[in-house]
Amino acid sequence: MSKVDEAKRILEALGLPKKQQNVPSALALLALCNLKEEDEWSKAKAVSMSVVGNKENAKYKGIIRFIAEHYNAHYAENSRETFRRYTLHQFVQAGIAIRNPENPGLPTNSKYNHYGLSPEALEVVKSYNSRNWNKKIKQFSENTGSLREKYNKQRAFSKIPLKLKDGTELSFSPGKHNQVQISVIEAFAPRFAPGADLLYVGDTANKTLYIDANGWEELGILIGEHSKLPDVVLYDKNKKWLFLIEAVTSHGPFSPKRIMEMENMFQNCQASKIFITAFPDFKEFKKHSADIAWETEVWLSELPDHMIHYNGDKFFGPK
Repeated sequence: MSKVDEAKRILEALGLPKKQQNVPSALALLALCNLKEEDEWSKAKAVSMSVVGNKENAKYKGIIRFIAEHYNAHYAENSRETFRRYTLHQFVQAGIAIRNPENPGLPTNSKYNHYGLSPEALEVVKSYNSRNWNKKIKQFSENTGSLREKYNKQRAFSKIPLKLKDGTELSFSPGKHNQVQISVIEAFAPRFAPGADLLYVGDTANKTLYIDANGWEELGILIGEHSKLPDVVLYDKNKKWLFLIEAVTSHGPFSPKRIMEMENMFQNCQASKIFITAFPDFKEFKKHSADIAWETEVWLSELPDHMIHYNGDKFFGPK
């Protein structure tokens, strides 16, 4: 029996669904075990790997490159999302793999994201074809629930908490983008939108982290699952000002094109719209300054008491 076929049997024994008892998943398991065709299962070791491999950090070998080199199985680099969604995501859910074991605080969209075999799954793999095999499988199956709980706690520990004024508690994934969003709510809102309600905020790992459905309904706006909302939306009921805020750490300021999208989305909204691009600092602002539309505002979280106005002779306020 080939190593790939044996890997399929291991995945079946570990309780993976039929869809993950396939060749790509078997190859991914072999890569995470750092095993070649001629190696014994007892020689398996947990090696942290990214999906493709990172040229800037050779420490994290790529799963796709490993299986191409050692199993002559070639997958295009643009298939990385397929491996994440249909193999590695299930590995993590089943307690077989850990996401970012060497740095749990990495943001969801970090280029250094990596995966490693869990210690418990490694014990099972190493016991394959040995007299301890059935015993290790039984132990793993009995502990699967507690494994998931343990790893979920580890991921939760790295999240960034935020408590809203109504007592609602949110947990953001780690990362620079989410830090800017939190600064908008904690630092921008009290200074420039006092009393405004939070209608929406997303997260790099959960685009619908918080939606005030009643607030949107009062504005007469229907928000769907795929609505391309800005990162943060605040509403001042007294002034009837709607703050549409983009948090920018790499791309996406309020450009003329983005303004047109927002105008179309909120064409039936009676509130006055204020477009704000929030940056973490001047350095990031300078990268995008040429793309920012006129009649908008800029706010920097490193200088929370000040704003930059792209509004000609008019200062802060709607168009």
